Amino acid sequence: MSEPAGETKLEPKQASKEVKESENVAEKYSAMTVSKNSEVTMGELSSVFTAVPTHKPVKKQIQFVEDKQEFSRFPTKAGRRSLSRSISQSSTDSYSSAASYTDSSDDETSPRDKTQVNSKGSSDFCVKNIKQAEFGRREIEIAEQDMSALIALRKRAQGEKPLAGAKIVGCTHITAQTAVLIETLVALGAQCRWTACNIYSTQNEVAAALSESGVAVFAWKGESEDDFWWCIDRCINTEGWQPNMILDDGGDLTHWVYKKYPNVFKKIRGIVEESVTGVHRLYQLSKAGKLCVPAMNVNDSVTKQKFDNLYCCRESILDGLKRTTDVMFGGKQVIVCGYGEVGKGCCAALKALGAIVYVTEIDPICALQACMDGFRVVKLNEVIRQVDVIITCTGNKNVVTRDQLDRMKNGSIVCNMGHSNTEIDVASLRTPELTWERVRSQVDHVIWPDGKRVILLAEGRLLNLSCSTVPTFVLSITATTQALALIELYNAPEGRYKQDVYLLPKKMDEYVASLHLATFDAHLTELSDEQAKYLGLNKNGPFKPNYYRY
Repeated sequence: MSEPAGETKLEPKQASKEVKESENVAEKYSAMTVSKNSEVTMGELSSVFTAVPTHKPVKKQIQFVEDKQEFSRFPTKAGRRSLSRSISQSSTDSYSSAASYTDSSDDETSPRDKTQVNSKGSSDFCVKNIKQAEFGRREIEIAEQDMSALIALRKRAQGEKPLAGAKIVGCTHITAQTAVLIETLVALGAQCRWTACNIYSTQNEVAAALSESGVAVFAWKGESEDDFWWCIDRCINTEGWQPNMILDDGGDLTHWVYKKYPNVFKKIRGIVEESVTGVHRLYQLSKAGKLCVPAMNVNDSVTKQKFDNLYCCRESILDGLKRTTDVMFGGKQVIVCGYGEVGKGCCAALKALGAIVYVTEIDPICALQACMDGFRVVKLNEVIRQVDVIITCTGNKNVVTRDQLDRMKNGSIVCNMGHSNTEIDVASLRTPELTWERVRSQVDHVIWPDGKRVILLAEGRLLNLSCSTVPTFVLSITATTQALALIELYNAPEGRYKQDVYLLPKKMDEYVASLHLATFDAHLTELSDEQAKYLGLNKNGPFKPNYYRY
């Protein structure tokens, strides 16, 4: 899943500066195209993919984590078993799934209170149950079948070890697909320590499999808020190991290092961030002059925006709703709040099943797109009493308020596909006059005094990450982009990247896309010399300018 994109409230602006590249660089890249079937060295890759800095957004600001969390307060043991109702701003809006072989409620003992050792004698990890490693390994092997591009990159660069010496600390969703990425980084020479960016999305058996293979993982499904911060700290604070690269999803790891370990932060060689929330936090640091390392904005790459957000959500929204509610969509009235990439994917899927779909929007451009796509654009209050399902995907807060929830009809479904747990005012529902009734995992009935019931999914957190799975192929695209971004930042010569936030170069987007075309037996048409000259393009790309909107 995935994070909302396309909404103008949060989307950073595209880069206005382009790095001029010589003909030699173009020639190098031509050797990389899949159509040529030639090998590419990681040295060539690093010399070709040079990112360009992006403008920093000035209209909308997102507060630092410290405005919401007190970083100086180290997590205590108290309250570990009580699941947090107000987890931090950690990103729950980007890729991966949450389906797990075992539910976190199977064993009430906190993993922090257990002593576990893998087959190699190491105890440098903290997962639900290390004995689940065999099941996790099977899931990882299944995921590898649909992540052929990432596996190809692993095989191609394994001999060169382009990440030799890299010590990567990661904070992402821990699933079978993420495991393929982590093991690819290890195969390329990196040492990795990993934690989860979401308290519900960890696949316990996959975390166990990674720990069994030697990766230090600190995560389990159903963490408390104290557990969440404790796991992040354990990844960083370990004797004899200091990270020099960060792969983040949401910015919590980056800001924890920045606040609690400033000396470590100054020695980081690069940060790769893939969520809209985390990117905005990086822009905040940069604007304040506190970003002392280069960072790569993966969130606004075309391969992330279009494939992870649009196509992924188009499939996973139905999966999550079907698994949790068994609802039939034909004839149902559904309102989708937000018509960015995530909203577009949700609307297309629901319309295809015969649902009557309404859209809310603040942006006239997105609203016009919705109208031209055949959806009626309304205000939420205009249809709140008649809709059967509300889906939020705006990246904003308090999109659905208590007053609106009070006016919904009996049996309505409320869920979120956007930013963390901020879009639906869930906190306002925790009052004495309302009764909460757990129906099944991640499904609650909220019961009003008059007997009205509203079905709330995943307590307002990401539906597809908490309640279902996400297509592996889409995650392969994002994971490949992340791996290449890490390779580029780690191998870039000194001075190529300043202390700023950079957008992925267009050539890297095109390269990632080309790696995945073989899955469909797709054959690209090649420009003739005359055609390339007429269009003013290099025959081998890039084929679109940085400002082009796909």
